[in-house]
Amino acid sequence: MGPSVHPVDVLRVGGSTSETRHDVAAVEEPLEIRLEGAPFVVTMRTPGADRELVAGFLLAEQIIEGPDDLGTIHYCTDAGGRAEAGHYTDGKGATEAGHYRRDGEPAANVLNVTLTGEASARAASVLARRRMVTTTSACGVCGRQSIEDLISAIRAIDSVWSVPRSVISTLPDRLRAAQSAFEETGGLHAAGLFDRAGTLMAVAEDVGRHNAVDKVVGSQLLMDRFPLSERILFVSGRTSFEIVQKAVTARIPIVAAVSAPSSLAIELARDAKIALLGFVRGGTFNIYASPERIEL
Repeated sequence: MGPSVHPVDVLRVGGSTSETRHDVAAVEEPLEIRLEGAPFVVTMRTPGADRELVAGFLLAEQIIEGPDDLGTIHYCTDAGGRAEAGHYTDGKGATEAGHYRRDGEPAANVLNVTLTGEASARAASVLARRRMVTTTSACGVCGRQSIEDLISAIRAIDSVWSVPRSVISTLPDRLRAAQSAFEETGGLHAAGLFDRAGTLMAVAEDVGRHNAVDKVVGSQLLMDRFPLSERILFVSGRTSFEIVQKAVTARIPIVAAVSAPSSLAIELARDAKIALLGFVRGGTFNIYASPERIEL
């Protein structure tokens, strides 16, 4: 059983009977992110792909602009945030296994990030302006001082390629087939990155939609496959502002979902020239922004 699911006993109630059964639930646990040893944020997430989550989150928060801004991502070993030699990511995808606390147990819920160049100065500025916050698994931009703080550096995406409507129609089934943890629990969202032909290139699951996006974007960033201007982002559930904002920072020109977008997501997508699609189900969908990216 993987880190994303947890065994539970449930009382199953039927029409005239009830019985105790073994079941599994999606795991939700806190992850504290520290920058250069200083507390930055605590986010609720499903364990697994934590480094990818952190990399994607820092990109969306505009702390980093690409893989070259990352130094190391270490699990911390004590309350002071020090990390012993062990499992880490160097910003280029290289890892070493076997990171443990001094008591021999894995340190799974605190990650410290070192940054390079201007990213270090950006982190110091952000830390000076914001307080330590906790974000829920439903919150992608909690704790920011203003919406303007998030969109101040947004640039329109200038890629001009388009995809046939037939490619878009295949995305829900292809993503659903890759949701192994959802198959067990029914309680996880997913985000997938597809190429122009509709081939699934990367997938991530989490209790939070925005976390799944951070994980899937961060996985590409750590492999130095960035920016993502040749990719389509497809997400389960609805599309809110933070999903589109993360796509903008990753330079993804097409965002699609099985449910509806919010008004602010539509506004941002139009400003950023992102094709925003909703209700992608059974071969039909709505286009809310940049319809010229879809070949009808």
